[in-house]
Parts: sequence; C-alpha cells; structure tokens
Amino acid sequence: MTPGRRAVFLDRDGVIVEAFVRGGRPHSPGCLAELVIPPETKQCLDRLKERGFLLIVVTNQPEVARGTLSSAVLESMHQYIRRQLPLDEILVCHHDDADDCPCRKPRPGLILEAGRRHGIALELSFLIGDRWRDVEAGGNAGCTTILIDFGYREREPDRAPGARVSSLREATDWILARTPPKIT
Repeated sequence: MTPGRRAVFLDRDGVIVEAFVRGGRPHSPGCLAELVIPPETKQCLDRLKERGFLLIVVTNQPEVARGTLSSAVLESMHQYIRRQLPLDEILVCHHDDADDCPCRKPRPGLILEAGRRHGIALELSFLIGDRWRDVEAGGNAGCTTILIDFGYREREPDRAPGARVSSLREATDWILARTPPKIT
C-alpha cells in the first residue's frame, strides 16, 4: 500500500507574498500592483519541490465576502503567483467568520479537501503559516505546523507549532532537515 504523497501547505499573505502590517496585524494586498513575492520565496519552494513535496496554498480571503475585493482581482493575483512559483494548487476560502464555513481557517476544510484530491498523507505533511489560524488549521488536519513569527499583535495558537521560525527560509530548512530525500 502506498503511504500517500507529502505536501507542504502554505498560507499566502506573510508566507509566500508580503503582508501589509497595520496596527500590529497583517493585511492582504488589495490589488495586483500591491502584490510582492519576496526574492527568497521561489528558491525555498524549488528546494521543497526537489524533495518531492506537493506545494499547495491554503488561504482565507474574506475581503471577497466583505465586498472590498472582487473575485476577478483575486484571481488575477493568483494567476500571477502561479506564473512565478512552482505551486500545485491554490485553494481559497472567500468567506468571513460570520459565514461559519468549514474551509475557513482555523478549520481544516481546505487542507482536508486537498488531501482527498491529491492523495496526500497529512501526517507526513507540513503547514507553514504566520498566524494562529494557520497553525490551528494545520494541526486540526494532522499536519506538522511551522509558525513564521513576525510578532503580530494577536492571540497565540491554542496548540504549539512544531517549530517557530522567523522566515520562509528557516521553515524550509527545518522541514528538509526532518524529511527523507525524495524516493524516485
């Protein structure tokens, strides 16, 4: 029996693209012109891809439900990201907390959906995020979690992350140090 594929689930804002921090809290870019992919991102993702990981973005984008961002603008940003980075999929929850959606992090719906769709062994997989919601979602799905800690002024996750780091590069190094090479 095949044990399943390994994946690294990535939050979008603050992990693969720069977040805007206002009042100690991260915010999403509002248009393509504001979207910045840090230079190290592609290099880190290439290293994970070479090790055989699927790379799947799981992101809350409640601005769509709130009417402050159109689905078309969001999709143009995601098309740009897909052209720049070696991602296998971008999964989005467009809902706000009030919608009580099972895919909105901290709930694990997006991760579980990707797991079913791609035959992912969640217990062999990782989630990299920069907020408590990411850590909770990854833990709720059975993944090992890594928190990129930018010192935001918000609550801590209920469960401790597997690692607390200061950059995507550190998260990548931590994962690669703990996983066997790709089996060919």
